[in-house]
Amino acid sequence: MSRRESTGRPTIKILALSFLLLIGVALIGEGLDLHIPKGYIYFAMAFSVFVEMLNMKVRPKEGPSVKLRGPHVEEEG
Repeated sequence: MSRRESTGRPTIKILALSFLLLIGVALIGEGLDLHIPKGYIYFAMAFSVFVEMLNMKVRPKEGPSVKLRGPHVEEEG
């Protein structure tokens, strides 16, 4: 996915960051001799992607979520 495609979808960015966090926690657990079955990790990731795909299908395509105003410039006087 290119940067342009993910810019309009902040939930995809959050999902990617949560995957990195999940992998990091799994690696720390492995380093501490805690065995975490890889199937649990893969299932959690696949389920998250599946739910996000459903959300993208169900959610209507909207414009920008926030209306931005012009810059605020205080006049000196």
